[in-house]
Amino acid sequence: MENFKDQEDLSNILPYDFVKENDVLAFSDGDSFSVISPNNLSDDIYHEIQRFLKSNFSFSLCKSDYFNDLLTSSFSINKDSTSLSEELTDEFDLQSFAGSISATEDLLSGSNDTPIIKLINGIISQAVKNRASDIHFEPYENTLIVRFRVDGILKEILKQDSKISSVLISRIKIISGLDISERRLPQDGRVSLSLGDKDIDVRVSTLPSSYGERIVLRLLDKQASQINIDDLGLPSVILKNYKSSLKNSEGIILFTGPTGSGKTTTLYSGLRHLSDSSQNILTVEDPIEYTLNGIGQTQVNTKTGYTFAKGLRAILRQDPDVVMVGEMRDVETAQIGIQASLTGHLVLSTVHTNSAVAAITRLRDMGIESFLLASSLRTVISQRLVRRLCLICKKEESPSKDSIKLFNLNTNKKVFISSGCDACSNTGYQGRIAIAECIQVDKTLKEMIHNNASENLISEHVFKNNQSIDEASSELISKGITSCEELIRINNLQENASL
Repeated sequence: MENFKDQEDLSNILPYDFVKENDVLAFSDGDSFSVISPNNLSDDIYHEIQRFLKSNFSFSLCKSDYFNDLLTSSFSINKDSTSLSEELTDEFDLQSFAGSISATEDLLSGSNDTPIIKLINGIISQAVKNRASDIHFEPYENTLIVRFRVDGILKEILKQDSKISSVLISRIKIISGLDISERRLPQDGRVSLSLGDKDIDVRVSTLPSSYGERIVLRLLDKQASQINIDDLGLPSVILKNYKSSLKNSEGIILFTGPTGSGKTTTLYSGLRHLSDSSQNILTVEDPIEYTLNGIGQTQVNTKTGYTFAKGLRAILRQDPDVVMVGEMRDVETAQIGIQASLTGHLVLSTVHTNSAVAAITRLRDMGIESFLLASSLRTVISQRLVRRLCLICKKEESPSKDSIKLFNLNTNKKVFISSGCDACSNTGYQGRIAIAECIQVDKTLKEMIHNNASENLISEHVFKNNQSIDEASSELISKGITSCEELIRINNLQENASL
């Protein structure tokens, strides 16, 4: 039976729901038919297949693992790139179409799989149009909820009968090449989609829950990986410092900020800025967000024991000029990265801290010797992505006492607040802008790090002549670009808002 797997043009010819219910697959080879299953066929199933095929067939038993692999591959679509349905015009109404789907309908039976495919295509298309970064499929006892993350905020888009959860989730798993028979363990996959002239990588993650599998699709716009360093939207002073740091032949450039703050985009733009035929640039990531031309990328695999530290050790034997480590999350990775920077490599990486100065403290707390940190660190950039107020519906008002105190605002000057209109989907915001702060390690700062200076002392020195994130936040409020409420949310200032 193993020869089935080697036939690329092999396609199951039985309806999906019948296959899933009875664990049976049928294939055509010219005028004859072959049927396989991990179980013996009952008389009823035998005659039903015979009736459907309108012919006799040969039957073979196979192992369950082999059957499940073949089941997934048989229903999988083109692995390279999938075009979303061209039926989805600008007039396509996702809400109305979703409401027209009956939960009792045989959605995946034979040619009737169109409704569920069109629903999924519609959801993904709508997400792309709404600039969503993630799509959440969340099954509950009686409902299936679909939510989009737009500009960092989750918003409910659809609420469907829970009866369609299993077929919708199975179809997503099929598209992304996951094992549709495995429902007890988390799975990860990805698929490339095209929507018109837009190419999108979709990273798929499943998680077993009380009422079925939850699925999150991370939408990765391939054009984002091609962004030029000059188009990042960083303040000119920080951009100048970043470019200057990239010219170094050795040392460490660190990026900090919470998940979704744009660190990866900023980091990738730096790699693209460096990428030419004169340098060997290698990365170790978890996972690879975007594929970059001319850059060698490898992905962490904890199942096989391939960690950041092991990956970093391996790529240092590949004669690199520039090394990118997805995250310095443990002392071993940090130590190898620092040693690499001290032996003639430029190292770029990220650390999860709330500020640029805190990155220094974090590495110290990991166990990195201060003299090594002082010798290797070149630049630390901390950034956030802040939602822009909608230009159409933003409203002017006097700032509150708390806001004046928090952001050092002019008491005589008005600020803008969010309102909500059709143009911004009633959120009051449209698009995002980066706020950032940058530390350049000069001679004085190098001595301070070497002597274990406190965060407060380092901050006083660094931001004496440079703008901090807090000062950048106040400037955005004063210019009417964003609101006090948004910056309180982004900077986790809720607890201090009443002080």
